[in-house]
Amino acid sequence: MANASAMCTSFKKELWQGFHVFDSVTITSRTSLTTPTKDTFKGALILASGSAGAASTNYSSVSASEVGTSGSYTTAVGGIAITNADGQVVTSSTSGVWTPSASWTTGPGFTSSGSFDCLFIHNSSQGNKAVSVHVFSAQSITAGTFTLTMPTNDSSTALLRLA
Repeated sequence: MANASAMCTSFKKELWQGFHVFDSVTITSRTSLTTPTKDTFKGALILASGSAGAASTNYSSVSASEVGTSGSYTTAVGGIAITNADGQVVTSSTSGVWTPSASWTTGPGFTSSGSFDCLFIHNSSQGNKAVSVHVFSAQSITAGTFTLTMPTNDSSTALLRLA
């Protein structure tokens, strides 16, 4: 089975349960006022031979297919931290949208352990729960830099969109 772009099914349920905090917020509950800490998200590059998709539930379900450690890319920590600045969760038209940092770079000296075609985003603050899978053209890097440029944060192109 090949990697397939999807918002992970488990993530859809976990949003309703309040597992994922993408932006700084203050929540008024029935019994107290709380200020949850914004979560840390990471991106793992998955080999083209992997099977990440909607059924992926956490990082461990895809970690065997992650590219190997090289240059500034480390598999032991689940990939590279994704910049999740305040204000990246916005509304656009009638959709709620989120796109992390403008570009994501592995750094110089990166050599992939094989052809990869997928970015697997997971919430490292919450047991590495799966968020989404994003497939792109297969890449194979030898002693170079890999940069993944994120789309515009709007209702038609944002990385995650809830309409």
